[in-house]
Amino acid sequence: MRKPRDIDAELQALATKAKQLKSRKITQLGELIIATGADALEPDLLAGVLLSALETKAAATRSDWRARGEAFFRKGEKGKPQTAAHGGRSSAPQNPRPDTAR
Repeated sequence: MRKPRDIDAELQALATKAKQLKSRKITQLGELIIATGADALEPDLLAGVLLSALETKAAATRSDWRARGEAFFRKGEKGKPQTAAHGGRSSAPQNPRPDTAR
C-alpha cells in the first residue's frame, strides 16, 4: 500500500515558493529601475511613464521599445548603442529617445 500524500505540506511548500518568487520579482524590478537610471525620476513621473506605456497600442512604438530593451540587456550599458569605436554597428533605432511631451 502506498503512503498517502501530505497535501497540506505540499500546499504550504508551494505557497512558500510563490512568496519567494514574488519577492524576487519585486527585487528584480527595483534593480531594473536602478540599472536604467529611472531611479532619478520622481516617483509620480515614473508611474506616469509606465502607465502611458501600458496604454500605448501602437505596434511600431512597442516594437521600438522592445528592441531598445533587448539591446539594453545584451549590452548592459544602459541601452547605449554600440558605435564603430566600440567594436561594431548598432542595431538600435537611429532616434534612441522617443518624443516626449514636455
